Amino acid sequence: MITRETAVGARRFSRSRTETTAMHNRLEWCSTMTSYQDLGLEPIINACGTVTRLGGAPMPPQVIDAFATAAQQWVPLEQLQAAASRRIAETTGTQAGLVTAGSAAALTLGTAAILTGHNLGRMELLPQTDGFPNEIIIARDQRSGYDHAIRAAGARLVEVGFNEIVSNAGVRLTEVWEYEAAITSQTAGITYVLSEGASPSLEDIVALAHRHDLPVLVDAAGEVPPRENLQRIPATGADLVAFSGGKAIRGPQSTGILCGTRELISAAALQMLDMDDHWELWDPPADLIDRSQLPGLPRHGIGRALKVSKEEIIALLTALDLFASGAYDSDVPRLRSYLETIVSKLQETAAVCTMIESSEPDRWPLLEIQLDADRLGRDAFEICRSLRAGSPSIYVSHGRLRDGVLVVNPLCLTNDDVPHLAARLHAELQPR
Repeated sequence: MITRETAVGARRFSRSRTETTAMHNRLEWCSTMTSYQDLGLEPIINACGTVTRLGGAPMPPQVIDAFATAAQQWVPLEQLQAAASRRIAETTGTQAGLVTAGSAAALTLGTAAILTGHNLGRMELLPQTDGFPNEIIIARDQRSGYDHAIRAAGARLVEVGFNEIVSNAGVRLTEVWEYEAAITSQTAGITYVLSEGASPSLEDIVALAHRHDLPVLVDAAGEVPPRENLQRIPATGADLVAFSGGKAIRGPQSTGILCGTRELISAAALQMLDMDDHWELWDPPADLIDRSQLPGLPRHGIGRALKVSKEEIIALLTALDLFASGAYDSDVPRLRSYLETIVSKLQETAAVCTMIESSEPDRWPLLEIQLDADRLGRDAFEICRSLRAGSPSIYVSHGRLRDGVLVVNPLCLTNDDVPHLAARLHAELQPR
């Protein structure tokens, strides 16, 4: 059940109806409140989905309310993160968790934890890692710009395997023996980017890593829904798993989740939290950071730039509860109806619409619009550019433009958006 209770003792973040009303009234009368329009910006129609470049997912009212309420009170962040750790651990079936500044931040913090553990001297050196194991093994076909987050902590990536299928040079992907052959005394751990069809299996890589006493860090940023993956992925035995908090979970866009073993989550937290305190006074909850295991108080760590606000933590936990409880499932019929409206409007145009359904109850459908470039006299890039140039600007998913396909993701659409979107698509897709 969703509450505004933080789990820090019995203290609550809810305010009385009078206090909440007063706060809202203050906001309404605030003459300095800034809108997009005040900055000369016109809000777009987002038919692209939860992408970062457009601002992430729509936050439910409960999440927005939790954010606003938490902003009016204060708690020690180590206590709040400890409470969040318990909630995340319960939801994911892991030992501990951390609310991070997005899933990329989770990868940086997770890598830092793997490189240093609780060695305060090593923490102080990052991203300088000469003199101790600093190599993270990764499959060549799993590399992307996102692995910059791993390298930022000071890790050196060691590539293994080939993607011979993509290069049209064979039929094989990376194999387990290639990971094992790359393990040396400088190996600190293995990272695995989870996706549909990723090979070898995560279970096989975890088994290999643990035979060599190495941790595995999993990038599962976009692997929910289905919500079962919150537990299914950590259940492989992976030591750390990173999820996005601002996509399907619908928390603040700049939030993420790092969950896994208590020791590594503790090391990650130490390198993110504000350490400007006295050792004699500092008293973090032992289930997040066991003070008795430390020789002293570390300085600000490499993750200090990746701090998360109290409001974001509370809002993310609210969104996580909603997501894990199945509260979003009821949105799927509404989102499907948006796409059906668009399909109906695009009859007799130079395009063929295909609804991409999922068997997962918490996964909404997508709409693929295959363009007939010969009849249109324009290619998909030109159509996409024209949609963006209109008023209001419309952004559709551009991942398949080279195939001549526009993709509509309905998650960020509103009832008011759909007629405009359907009409604009209809106008753009008329044969010439």
